[in-house]
Amino acid sequence: MEKRIGLILTGGGARAAYQIGVLKAIAESMPRRAHSPFQIICGTSAGALNAAALAANAQNFRKGVQYLDNTWKGFHANHIYRTDVIGVFNNSILWLVGMLFSAIGINKLNQVSLLDNSPLVELLEDMVPYEKIQENIDAGLLHALSITTSGYGSGQSVTFYQGVKQLEPWRRTGRIGTPAQIEIKHLLASAALPFIFPARLIHREYFGDGSMRQIAPISPALHLGATRVLIIGVTVNGYVEQPERSEMSEYPSLARIAGHTLNSIFLDSMEVDLERLKKINDLVAIMPEEMRERANLRHVDVLVVSPSQPLEKIAERYVMELPWTIRLLLRLVGARQHSGGILISYLLSESKYTRALIDLGYQDALKRRDEIMRFLNMPPQPVAEMPQ
Repeated sequence: MEKRIGLILTGGGARAAYQIGVLKAIAESMPRRAHSPFQIICGTSAGALNAAALAANAQNFRKGVQYLDNTWKGFHANHIYRTDVIGVFNNSILWLVGMLFSAIGINKLNQVSLLDNSPLVELLEDMVPYEKIQENIDAGLLHALSITTSGYGSGQSVTFYQGVKQLEPWRRTGRIGTPAQIEIKHLLASAALPFIFPARLIHREYFGDGSMRQIAPISPALHLGATRVLIIGVTVNGYVEQPERSEMSEYPSLARIAGHTLNSIFLDSMEVDLERLKKINDLVAIMPEEMRERANLRHVDVLVVSPSQPLEKIAERYVMELPWTIRLLLRLVGARQHSGGILISYLLSESKYTRALIDLGYQDALKRRDEIMRFLNMPPQPVAEMPQ
């Protein structure tokens, strides 16, 4: 079997800036004009934006990473969603009215969400040269790109993929893979945080954030032919000391519940899938080769790079960077500087915060540089920093 390295970029709103720091450290350890070391790139939620940009720049990995680095470092909230008074509160009022109408069986207000992410549409139109994706596939530089979404009608996790002709669709319980020409609508659907951003219509079904119902986030990379997988997460790794349970006598605010829900969506399924993959690897190691082939099982090497610090703690330091309209809206749903840090960490698309996350990802990856480069089967080059 041909060896292919897959890259999995998970979701997490503004937290996805962390991925850029890790990618930057990898790019600086490679020759300047080297193509992407990842033949298969899988993105979910905000990670889908990074995945598509990398796939479109597969011919020059460093150039693609530098473009993403410059983009994320220049982010402001108004590049992602409307922050003006009319945009924020008009949408919020419509959202509340829409829920009231739905409660009495009237569904007159369609496509209403807490925030209006129309600026993101304009950003993504300029951010990704989508025609380059197929060009890189035809040139043999990319085997496949996948974007995972969640279907509100079917309740399934749907992975749209664009790749070589030999790839076949798949169907498993609660999840399917289907070929598509990746476009802006797939990225917007995958990054549509529930309640916060509007769902997107694709082929007669509305789709939302791909991390919802994604019970096997490593699966798309394996279906597309990856034999080893690098996962860049956006939630703190398991080696960091976790805080003790604290007493909480007050009823949790809407912001705290929303933050807890988002963490559950973006964290739990990956941990479960990694544990499942480890058990399969252990089983494969003791199985005779003939039995492995009959069961269609193989060992898959996996390396996970994730934050060494809780990102919500970093977000708390930069909450005042948010426009006052968004800060007010967050206060209305109970988000305070120290009690709504999790929700804030997903929405804080401001340059000081994204730069801090990029730096953290960069430092975390540098500490594991030799391990990462061995995993990629590449001798590390002398570090040549990219222009700031």
